[in-house]
Amino acid sequence: MKGSREKAASELFAALYPRLAGWCRRLVDDDGTAHEIASEAFTRLWSRWTSVTEPRGFLYVTAANLVRDHWRKLERERRAVHRATAEVAVGPPNEQTDPSVRLLVQSLPERLRVPILLHYYADMPIREVAALTGRKEGTIKADLHAAREMLRAHLRRSLDHTL
Repeated sequence: MKGSREKAASELFAALYPRLAGWCRRLVDDDGTAHEIASEAFTRLWSRWTSVTEPRGFLYVTAANLVRDHWRKLERERRAVHRATAEVAVGPPNEQTDPSVRLLVQSLPERLRVPILLHYYADMPIREVAALTGRKEGTIKADLHAAREMLRAHLRRSLDHTL
């Protein structure tokens, strides 16, 4: 039994790890961090192997949460560096002038951020995002629409400040 469990986990790893690590790489812009996140997601899956019914979804949701934690850590570090250098800087850059899509996605509430990450960054269909998040397809569509509107508004404001 244990051998078949390990064989199934090994096959799942071979099938899903490259794509999961690539998805994480697009989100964190660092190979090492992306592989750490993907590996941690598989480690967490392995620890719950017998209770997880949808391993692929579990991996992507776990990785999305780990990416969020990584972004939060980077934001805390950025703020700390900003505070430490604020007295020295002649004119610190205005945060609103950076229309980075990643920063904008990071700023979304989790209810909207997770569907955006799964649908647009992991290329999952709405039906699958709904199943993974435990919400109805119509709710996911509404959340994606709301998230796009929020991103559009943030981008407009950012671009207005740079003109």
